[in-house]
Amino acid sequence: MKSILKTLAIVLTLAFTVGSCSSDNDNDSKAASRDVKYEITGNYTGSVSVFYFEKGGNALNEDITKLPWTKEFTADAKSLGASLSASGHGGVAGQQLTGKIYIGGKLENELTATATSDGIIVLPLTPYVFPL
Repeated sequence: MKSILKTLAIVLTLAFTVGSCSSDNDNDSKAASRDVKYEITGNYTGSVSVFYFEKGGNALNEDITKLPWTKEFTADAKSLGASLSASGHGGVAGQQLTGKIYIGGKLENELTATATSDGIIVLPLTPYVFPL
């Protein structure tokens, strides 16, 4: 009985593995858009700096002078992904910032951060990696 259950478990594992990989549409992922849009909105009134990857994949740091803030570009082929984070000081406790990363017009990542009692805010979004 144990050998039958063991064999059944192996067969089901193999079937699941083959089935989950064989129906992927790899052609669509290879032709995925590289159009990137970063967006930061909110009611935070302190000084804010944003850190992001630009079209060539290099990291840039920029002061935000007004909300909402957006940056749009088409990433170069050598760029591995898109990343966005922001931080600020001098705000009021409870104020918020929301960061978003859009790829090809589709929202891929979003995060809202709230200022601490000291008026400090940190908004670290998980990077998006372009399909190979």
